[in-house]
Amino acid sequence: MKVIKRNGAEVEFDIVKIIAAVTKANAATEEDARMTPVQIQRIAESVELACQGLGRAPTVEEIQDFVEHQIMAHGAFEVAKRYITYRYTRSLVRKSNTTDDKILTLIECNNEEAKQENSNKNPVVNSTQRDYMAGEVSRDLTNRILLPEDIVKAHEEGIIHFHDTDYYAQHMHNCDLVNLEDMLQNGTVITGTLIERPHSFATACNIATQIVAQVASNQYGGQSISLTHLAPFVDVSRQKIRKQVLAEIEELGVAQDETKIARIVEKRLREEIRRGVQTIQYQVVTLLTTNGQAPFITVFMYLNEARSEQEKRDLALIIEEMLLQRYEGVKNEQGVWVTPAFPKLIYTLEEDNIHEDSPYYYLTKLAAKCTARRMVPDYISEKKMLELKGDVYPCMGCRSFLTPDRFTDAGVGNIANAGNYEPGKHKYYGRFNQGVVTINLPDVALSSGGNIEKFWDIFEDRLELCHRALRCRHDRLRGTLSDAAPILWQYGACARLKKGEPIDRLLYDGYSTISLGYAGLYECVKYMTGKSHTDPAATPFALSIMQKMNDKCKEWKTAENIDYSLYGTPLESTTYKFAKCLQKRFGIIEGVTDKGYITNSYHVHVTEPIDAFTKLKFEAQFQHLSPGGAISYVEVPNMQNNLEAVLQVMKFIYDNIIYAELNTKSDYCQVCGWDGEIEIVEDGGKLIWRCPKCGNTDQDKMNVARRTCGYIGTQFWNQGRTQEIKERVLHL
Repeated sequence: MKVIKRNGAEVEFDIVKIIAAVTKANAATEEDARMTPVQIQRIAESVELACQGLGRAPTVEEIQDFVEHQIMAHGAFEVAKRYITYRYTRSLVRKSNTTDDKILTLIECNNEEAKQENSNKNPVVNSTQRDYMAGEVSRDLTNRILLPEDIVKAHEEGIIHFHDTDYYAQHMHNCDLVNLEDMLQNGTVITGTLIERPHSFATACNIATQIVAQVASNQYGGQSISLTHLAPFVDVSRQKIRKQVLAEIEELGVAQDETKIARIVEKRLREEIRRGVQTIQYQVVTLLTTNGQAPFITVFMYLNEARSEQEKRDLALIIEEMLLQRYEGVKNEQGVWVTPAFPKLIYTLEEDNIHEDSPYYYLTKLAAKCTARRMVPDYISEKKMLELKGDVYPCMGCRSFLTPDRFTDAGVGNIANAGNYEPGKHKYYGRFNQGVVTINLPDVALSSGGNIEKFWDIFEDRLELCHRALRCRHDRLRGTLSDAAPILWQYGACARLKKGEPIDRLLYDGYSTISLGYAGLYECVKYMTGKSHTDPAATPFALSIMQKMNDKCKEWKTAENIDYSLYGTPLESTTYKFAKCLQKRFGIIEGVTDKGYITNSYHVHVTEPIDAFTKLKFEAQFQHLSPGGAISYVEVPNMQNNLEAVLQVMKFIYDNIIYAELNTKSDYCQVCGWDGEIEIVEDGGKLIWRCPKCGNTDQDKMNVARRTCGYIGTQFWNQGRTQEIKERVLHL
């Protein structure tokens, strides 16, 4: 059995250390109040059993809590007092230097928590370590100086999660929709160099990847770009290639044949589109930003975003090439084609591509083929977005959605000074999210003891705590000068403000959002009602919780003119943290705290048997109540030989839910060449990955891709998330 030390390092459980610690406390006690060696041995054995019962690696703090409980259970109160005093003294010593030990374990790569904190960061490389080291300093400053003590305490106890404390010390925001159109059409500046409007599609793609890298290095969340903003450059290249072909014909002195000329032009154009898309695909995968990771980039594909039929046809060419190349994948170090994590692709289902007789249905079939093999694209329904949001636009990164544009209709005007601003037309690109604070819903339920009146009172208090924490995020951005991130605030990604101008104007009137996240709706409802929220008797209670959070966001928004919005949090490492905190505070409760994870947002529990269509239909009502961001998924087996079923799911998405994805597996064992599913097995109380063919368990010699929380992860996960992945049931 493994134990997680305070600095994150992982060591073997050693019962001797427990016996030694209790023996020291015992020896410091008056002789008539001491325990016998047999009693101390029993205490140590009971603690070991309690740790094994967790079903995961316990932390040192949890072990010490178990020791205290067992000493008290034996009636040795004086010994317990000595033990507690020793713990307190040691904690004071540790607080005198909060970061050194953890930073050293990061450098030496023996910090298990850091290794699994982000499934798309490689903790071994220097750039990632540098980012993590800076993050530890930021956390230390944040916890000691920048945040109120009660918010820090609530975060540490898992009552709330104050996201991205490792970036809070700097004036940085979360995620955005990059105004790529403005930057390409009107020029931009990258590291002091003027980048003018490109004269070809290939150049436009190259500039786009440079913009993506710069944006990623100046924020901490995801970003999205639209292929529509690249589409006009297809015709720019077409005309350029046509001139070249005509010049060649003239030089050769042969007769012009318009049919042949057009064929040659389109053939060369297709090759340029291939090269341009390849630039995006490969540069995004191979780039390392200053955050020590590939950019968290989402690429949006929406035919009806084009401004003319010609542009739509050109956009279709780009989409087709993007899907073809993603279907192929990228080569790993052995030269084998595998599934990359980025860019994330979103394909919009619309009238022009959803029906068999639609002109672009061929793209939808290609998308289905790509999803079955590579897990992307994910799907947005034009029909449901228009119905529920009034406009169609991408999420920022994996799931964070802007609120519908209200500042345009209110006459606020071009406050970002965007070069492509059109009066009266709704604006989405260039907008952003200020940050997220998540409420732990199971903790609210458990704190109430099941009393419904107490539940709503505690819920009210916790929401106000989240509100104050969100105001900290907002106030941290107020006064930020555009100079802090020129690519964002001066050169078009989010705005074109003047040097030295504060970004404050962009924090109000709905230009940006700020997100109240939530997690564990299933466990919350399960504890309060004894039923899953899918049970018709419990669903109304679940919906009332969602409505309460929406009502609070509306209340805050009305009072402050800040667009608070409810966000279905994509817990990654925090799903494990919340689960451990719940177990520490409330013990093991069957069906509620007996896992190493809690359920993301409103999702149906991963172990609950339910078919894909019922799941999507059920979750659609909760997705509607998560306007600040949400995504639903269905877990499927290998569907490469059953594309018709994939297409049926896609059509169901179009008719029923805003945003959804299909999760499959895409693995490869570098030892034996196995390209099926790498399995998760238990070994010495720890979950590990193992090739079912050759037994390889070396994570450095396997490629595993799993959908973690919207994005695909490829760097493995903590024990809680690994358990969640292992326990997922199929929905098809």
